[in-house]
Amino acid sequence: MLVVAALGGNALLKRGQLMTAENQRANVRVAVRSLAEIVRAGHSLVITHGNGPQIGLLALQSAAYNPAEAYPLDVLVAETAGMIGYMIEQELENALGHSKPVATLLTQIVVDAQDPAFNKPTKFIGPVYSREEAEARAKSAGWSIAQDGDKWRRVVASPAPSEIPEMTILKLLLDQGVIVICAGGGGIPVVRQDNGHLTGIEAVVDKDAVSGLLAHELGADALLLLTDVPAVMRDFGTPAQSQIGAITPEDALKLDLPAGSMRPKVTAAAAFATAGRMGGIGRLDQASEILAGRAGTRISQENAKEMKNG
Repeated sequence: MLVVAALGGNALLKRGQLMTAENQRANVRVAVRSLAEIVRAGHSLVITHGNGPQIGLLALQSAAYNPAEAYPLDVLVAETAGMIGYMIEQELENALGHSKPVATLLTQIVVDAQDPAFNKPTKFIGPVYSREEAEARAKSAGWSIAQDGDKWRRVVASPAPSEIPEMTILKLLLDQGVIVICAGGGGIPVVRQDNGHLTGIEAVVDKDAVSGLLAHELGADALLLLTDVPAVMRDFGTPAQSQIGAITPEDALKLDLPAGSMRPKVTAAAAFATAGRMGGIGRLDQASEILAGRAGTRISQENAKEMKNG
């Protein structure tokens, strides 16, 4: 079985946690234990990951040096992909006793320069702030901001992914038995010019959307979208809140979910979950349990048969 596992940026660096290399490595170490179980069970594995907290930090550091010479977001995405990929690669190799080859591949993602998303930023990056501090930073730095739970964060454009130029290389690596870490931070956003050349663009592509596209093009059997919550919740935030175990893609898309957090995951998983494929959503440290159907939310066409029989 080929499994694509997407690690959420907020799961790799928990909300409110100091953005230190030590904290991130500790969280990665927890994550790879469950991923290692998937590999030991005989499955092929491709890993993607988010970068929301990390790219926000790099953007702040870049602007602090000289705001007029701050690095563009495509370059910062590449930096975070290397940093996080390095940690995942090393910790997974250690967890597997260096029995399997692991490689991190910087991955470009083609987007449309005319995507309406460029006019409506929605992708959260960086640390959380009080509303007052967020508004002050937005005014001085020219940010767009939006509410994230009870806090506020910077938001940037998040265009839809349309093409993965490195797909041929990915397939070559998988054919050689390599565990591949790719499309880090949603991949490096690029646009294709009229002459066919690629060039970076100011955006952060949604990691879940890219992971769904990647899983589809690779012909994967399962797509795991791993975060810091145990499952998708019905009636989230109300006294009637309840965990969803199994659901069909059609019913999943009817759920009323937060646009900035769970909705992209459910949308990606539901689009992927055609006949014979499963999209799973749940806690990062329960990846193998989600794959086995013992934890998280499983989105599959097969659930329609189970519900009917039940």
